[in-house]
Amino acid sequence: MDDRTHISTRLFGETPPEFKTASRDLRIDIARGIALWWIFLDHVPNNIGSWLTPRNYGFCDAAEIFMFISGVTCALAYDRARQREGWSGMIGRSLKRGWDIYAAFLLLTLACAILVYLAGSDDLADDSNTRILLEHPGPTLAHAAILQYRPVNTDVLPVFVIFHALFAPLLWLLLRAPNVTLGLSLLLYALVHVFGWTVPAWPGGVWFFNPLAWQLLIVLGAWSVIEGEKFRPWVMSRWALVLAVLYLACGLVLAQGWSIAALIPPFLTDLLFPLDKSNLSPVRLLHFVALAIVVLRFIPRNWGALSTPALVCARWCGENSLPIYCLGVLLALASQFTLLDLSEGLAMQILVSFAGVSIMIVVARLLNAISLKRERTSGWTQAIDKIPLVR
Repeated sequence: MDDRTHISTRLFGETPPEFKTASRDLRIDIARGIALWWIFLDHVPNNIGSWLTPRNYGFCDAAEIFMFISGVTCALAYDRARQREGWSGMIGRSLKRGWDIYAAFLLLTLACAILVYLAGSDDLADDSNTRILLEHPGPTLAHAAILQYRPVNTDVLPVFVIFHALFAPLLWLLLRAPNVTLGLSLLLYALVHVFGWTVPAWPGGVWFFNPLAWQLLIVLGAWSVIEGEKFRPWVMSRWALVLAVLYLACGLVLAQGWSIAALIPPFLTDLLFPLDKSNLSPVRLLHFVALAIVVLRFIPRNWGALSTPALVCARWCGENSLPIYCLGVLLALASQFTLLDLSEGLAMQILVSFAGVSIMIVVARLLNAISLKRERTSGWTQAIDKIPLVR
């Protein structure tokens, strides 16, 4: 039950963006960057670009990938902070990150309202859940401040605010009893599905991403970092691969059941669909686990393709996940308005999809360049400060 001062990360890599090293696992940021692209493409209604995402080929989508990787990176970053700065430094970092996400959520809420107002589209105001903000800004912003109101596609940010604020006690438990902590997380997940526990939203309904259910992926990601070396042999076993491939194949067949309805019993599709995304349906969860097993088996951390231009672009976006996610939400709204106002034709769908992803890449590259410039300036300043003064 003692603290584990050394955490095995052979399965997922060494360090997160906060602590860059030569041994950094590029797969983490690349997967997060691709997930950000997929989220943008899925957020544009009736978009041909969504066929490039996993949503149409199984039960889960990019949200599960993004949540799980967030658990991985939080465990890597905050445990490294704990080792360097102690628990007080780690708590300070997690609370600061939670505050950054909270501020980004409020700014994004305002930006969505401004964009919809400038577009002047009633349909867009209804689809984006910003009409109430435009008509009653005072009470709506007050409820946004306590995370009860959210425009469409911003739902994940309040969840991350909570998880970052509570990650210190979670890490404390994981370092002392990782399997017990994962078991408690699974128990809470099961109770959500048995008793229907939810978190209320305003002006009605519940949180789209129920944090009582989605916490499991965050905990699972962090647990994977801490217990990575122990469960790696099972993940890389032949039986795990066979079961994962079979489940993914079944998911593909069922997801495409509309085109081969004669091959699938109606009771089976009625049982599985529509999938409960708000409470992270067990079918979705198992599909993500199967997908993760296949990816980890066939994409090693030293895979040569990780340095190809396309995946380098994905890595840039993954390294700047918060601003790029917010940008993606605004680009999805702008793309939706473009399709509604100009044309919903195939060519326009391809154009807005390509333009949106391209803008995300360019902005991420600029953010990296700005960050690098700041690091160099800081390094020069520190070097100058060390030069002794000659009297």
